[in-house]
Amino acid sequence: MKTELLLTALTTLAAGALYAADVPPVGSAAPDFSAPDANGRTETLSQYKGKYVVLEWFNPECPFVKKHYGSDNMQKLQSEYTGKGVVWLTIDSNAPGTQGNITADQAKKIIDSWKTKQTALVLDPESKIAKAYGAKNTPNMVIVGPDGKIVYEGAIDSKASPNPADIPNSTNYVKAALDEALGGKPVSNAQTRPYGCHITYKSS
Repeated sequence: MKTELLLTALTTLAAGALYAADVPPVGSAAPDFSAPDANGRTETLSQYKGKYVVLEWFNPECPFVKKHYGSDNMQKLQSEYTGKGVVWLTIDSNAPGTQGNITADQAKKIIDSWKTKQTALVLDPESKIAKAYGAKNTPNMVIVGPDGKIVYEGAIDSKASPNPADIPNSTNYVKAALDEALGGKPVSNAQTRPYGCHITYKSS
């Protein structure tokens, strides 16, 4: 376990060194995309114009992702905000043959066994969506406004650890940003540094 966490920390630091150079800035137009979800339905960002959309990068094997799903933290967020009309797209961008890559059947089993509450679990095995957004970690979070512009990008919360016990004492940046945005207020902390496991892109 210690070795796994050390490797995860190292990949997080490596990703951090590259971070920001290719991330679309807050306030810019969110890149559109088209990709299948676990049920074979094509998901595009543009089909949800007029709504708030959360993009959540996902790896079921990542301890940082398990922190938020094993504690039911992510499911509660998904349920709360989809109940308010927010679209929540969970995205797996890991390349085939790498940690975290899942098939549609595996995705459906995860949705069922983890009792996830997102709008759709999107499969991005060629890493096209991740590359468009400069997403390098799981979880990496982006909130897109009804006008198609990015209003938040970065970490899910303020505690960069895989320990679920840290959740109650952390600031949930995504919840804070959604509450402000839905309340008609500007997002006060619109960009943070994401943490987690490194997304392995498919080679071009």
